[in-house]
Amino acid sequence: MARKVTSKKVAKKASSLLRNKRTTKKTKSVAGSALSQREKRKKRTK
Repeated sequence: MARKVTSKKVAKKASSLLRNKRTTKKTKSVAGSALSQREKRKKRTK
């Protein structure tokens, strides 16, 4: 099964929608789903 990864551009838009108080619950649900498919940042080690 192919892994689905949200693009940086879409993740940024989803993040702004989640922070907007006027966004509907349905939109926030879709935005949260998109962010959950974003790859996690890798921690840097020194």
